Formats: sequence, structure tokens, C-alpha cells
Amino acid sequence: MSHHGFCLWLTGLPSAGKTTIAKALTPKLKARGWPVELLDGDEVRMGLSADLGFDRKSREVHASRVTFVAKLLARNGAIPIVALISPYASSRAKARSDIGAFVEVYVTTPLEVCEQRDVKGLYKKARAGVIHEMTGIDDPYEAPTNAEIVVDTVAGTPDESAEYILHELERLKWIAPAVESREPLVGGPAASARLAGNA
Repeated sequence: MSHHGFCLWLTGLPSAGKTTIAKALTPKLKARGWPVELLDGDEVRMGLSADLGFDRKSREVHASRVTFVAKLLARNGAIPIVALISPYASSRAKARSDIGAFVEVYVTTPLEVCEQRDVKGLYKKARAGVIHEMTGIDDPYEAPTNAEIVVDTVAGTPDESAEYILHELERLKWIAPAVESREPLVGGPAASARLAGNA
């Protein structure tokens, strides 16, 4: 049975928990038989986008490059999990349009909580004026208004957030419910029909 990939795009403020949740979710989807690739914004920036800064234009180009890679993976049957601040609604809308099979996950973590979690100290530096164009401080974050999935990281652990995303993907028929089977579960007929319609 053929199965259609789709992009799972996690957006949120810096230190909201996007990468941590994505890392918890990756093995759970692989256990269902899906090929999964995690595209972490910071890691991709060190490779594909090492030439870019943090101004709006650079952020848009960075998101566009991530979109291109995610599109290739999804059309070849994989689930690219994108963990990217992607602060601008226009960049996320372009990603949705270009990729087609697209699920937006808004990791909604209050700014004060993100600042408490900030192990890199970026918020502190931004507050002190040491660094500039910090999302949430002196650069805007345009929160999604119609994300398919909204995750509250304050209310649960990263693993619980990952389980919630799995549940929502089942409810929205992007993936089939887990069943006891010797065959890898790669999406049932309902999921395939839904994905084919969004390709």
C-alpha cells in the first residue's frame, strides 16, 4: 500500500519546547512504521543557512530553505518534523502552500516561561541590549490563528505533548490509530485519502 508523507511544522517562541517535543515524537512515529526526519531550525541554520543573519529577510529565506527540504521529504513518503520558530505568518503560509500536506503545530508557551527555560541566555542578552532582533523581545512573533494542533507545554511534559500530537494526528486522520500488527503501520485508507487530497 502506498503511503503519503506530510509535514509536521512546529512553531513557537524561542525555548518554547519545539525541538524537545519533536525529539520525543520522532521515535513514536517511527514505531508506527513512518520514515521521519527532524529538521531542527538551529541545526539547519548551521548547514543550509550558515550565510544568513536574523533580520526578517534572512528569517524568511531560512524558512523557505527548510520548506524546500520538507517538501522533498514529504513527497517521498516521509514525515519531516520541522522545529522552527518561523515567527512570520507569511512564511508559514508559504510553507503550507508549497508543501501541500501540512500540519501546523503551535507550541504555545508564555514568554515568561520561555525566558525561564532559556539555557542559552539569549533572552537575557536581548533584554540587556547585547543582541538584537530577538523574537519575542524586539522582533515580533506572529502567533498562528488556525493551527491544526495547539500544544500547551506548561500543562504537560514533552512526552505528554508528543502523545497529544499523535492523538490529534489520528483524530484528524493524518495517521491511522495504532493497532497490534506484524506489519508496519503506515497509515490506513482514511489517512491515505486525506493525504492524497492535500498533496
